[in-house]
Amino acid sequence: MARVKLEHVTKRYEDVTAVDDMNLDIRDGEFVCLVGPSGCGKSTTMETIAGLTLPTEGEVWIGDREVTRLPPKDRGVAMVFQNIALFPHMNVKDNISFGLRLRKYDSEEIDRRVERASDIVQLEGMLERMPDEMSGGQRQRVAIARAIVRNPDVFLMDEPLANLDAKLRVHMRTELQRLHKELETTIIYVTHDQAEAMTMSDRIAVIDSGELQQIDPPLVCYNEPANLFVAGFIGSPSMNFTTGDVTESGFTSDSFDIEFDPARMGVSPGDHVTLGVRPEDVYPVDQRESVGHPSMRIDARTDVTEPMGDEIFVYLVTQEDIEMDFEAAEAGQLLMSVSPDSDVDVDQDIQVVLDRAKIHLFDSETGDAIQHGLVNPTSRDSTTEEAEAGSDD
Repeated sequence: MARVKLEHVTKRYEDVTAVDDMNLDIRDGEFVCLVGPSGCGKSTTMETIAGLTLPTEGEVWIGDREVTRLPPKDRGVAMVFQNIALFPHMNVKDNISFGLRLRKYDSEEIDRRVERASDIVQLEGMLERMPDEMSGGQRQRVAIARAIVRNPDVFLMDEPLANLDAKLRVHMRTELQRLHKELETTIIYVTHDQAEAMTMSDRIAVIDSGELQQIDPPLVCYNEPANLFVAGFIGSPSMNFTTGDVTESGFTSDSFDIEFDPARMGVSPGDHVTLGVRPEDVYPVDQRESVGHPSMRIDARTDVTEPMGDEIFVYLVTQEDIEMDFEAAEAGQLLMSVSPDSDVDVDQDIQVVLDRAKIHLFDSETGDAIQHGLVNPTSRDSTTEEAEAGSDD
């Protein structure tokens, strides 16, 4: 096991900056996912840690050693790639032990390590099989076992489950969590799949355009995103965003208004802000009693519904935007998640409320988070009481 540190790491390719002043501190034994859209620099960051790419600037530390200029073989790391790349002419045992044989380990040590690794990834009885006789999940286990036998200080995994079908990916996520628990080693895992990042990692490092946006436990990234990018990227479906202005009584936009005390939320009348709320925090008005701090009613019309089995996604268009053109209606859209037994129909007039305790405010210019939650969590404020009183009118 080992701690991994990146200190002001930058990687440039002529006029393209793939990684920009990256500072990352991964604790010994931690499972950290590097997550972000394609081309954001997460794989380049991993390759820099592995030694496959040399940084333009900055230092890489593994344990108590600076390894910035060391070749990959001397860094104490093992990698598992998206493309499994097993030798097709070798059986499972030979694939797993290939690196050990290159390093001239004696046969007894090789057998001991292969047996241990195959037990960990549940390949018992398969050591004589050829790769083309195995499923995709089994071949991926062979690739992981090939990394385990090296007893690395750090495992580096670059989208190892991307080529598997959905059911197998879910199964292999569980297997990787078991592997981390058993080995108690440091794992750095690259993925664009936020479900993998949320379910497996101790912390998520969210990257965009080569810059680290936030590194925190999964639920912190979900509930307290550092900026608009993290808020929009983490969570499926994405957070709803509405741009508007702060007034004396709260927030106003072309779509709806939300009442709160600006002085308590760190904003001032006239500020241009973006309000964010997740689909699960939008409720039909008849469920307002279950909402701790409901907003005033918002008039809307249902546009599209997507039954997902355990929930229904309902796309709403605010009343003010219904007669506008398509682009305006798209901008005024609000996504709501409801239970599968809800009787919400398409083209239905509806009233909804937002849970103000779960509303986020962002600076529209910088994108930085200003406030998470527009109420005092220790008390029911006057706006909640007004909303409840108004619902009886």
